[in-house]
Amino acid sequence: MREAWELLTSGPPDADRSVLLLPGGANAARSFDLVMADPALSGFRLVATTLPGMAGAPVSEDVSIPALSRRAGELAKAHGCDVVVGFSHGATVALDMVLSGHFQGPVVLLGISLTTEDEARFFRAVVRASQKVGSWPMAVLLRLMPLMARSAKTPERHKKELIEDFKQNRAGDSVRASGEYLDYIAEDRDFAAQLAASDNPVWVVHAEKGDGGLTDAERATLQAAHNVTLVTIPGSVFLLPDEAPQKTAAVIASALSQAS
Repeated sequence: MREAWELLTSGPPDADRSVLLLPGGANAARSFDLVMADPALSGFRLVATTLPGMAGAPVSEDVSIPALSRRAGELAKAHGCDVVVGFSHGATVALDMVLSGHFQGPVVLLGISLTTEDEARFFRAVVRASQKVGSWPMAVLLRLMPLMARSAKTPERHKKELIEDFKQNRAGDSVRASGEYLDYIAEDRDFAAQLAASDNPVWVVHAEKGDGGLTDAERATLQAAHNVTLVTIPGSVFLLPDEAPQKTAAVIASALSQAS
């Protein structure tokens, strides 16, 4: 069994710049393997972690987004991280790190949902149904995820690891973590406006299709913000770190160039 907050690191320990990588729901730290190996990030210290309740990591603590944000902030501080990168669920943790003041530097938000409307309706229905009738709807979804991963546009070795990690997820833990996540993005807050008002340089990255998106109002708010860069990756991509590692690494390199 893997541990919550397990670490996967690469790059020189004494590098001038370091990055904290927070994976998406059901993913482990090694989902960032291909990004970490990209030449654009050579020479930097890269620290990926597995969030509680994901890919078999136990839920032994508060898994609300604010609680994960506090813990991730401590991790970023302990490792001297200059940039924080999050994908999906991890991006929401990174968002709260910014808005709660747990992290002051550049952030890269991959495939983030800023409101309930941005998140897939099917996923929302599965989580909420599991909270009412028991975890079996989530168990069905988790059994389907390895099948979905087989069609991912990623090298076979990485795909095998991705499938292995998906199979480690436990339905009860997934419901608990996902319920907290959906509650957070459902709050009566304008996250786009709060990001735009922050002092952090922010990159918001989505594919044209496959990984959610932004509402028209959110996009307009972020486009007008001096500190926000919107990045659209061409085509249909569901797992940005796994299927678009080069483009993801390029955005992270841009964020590193603005780290003070």
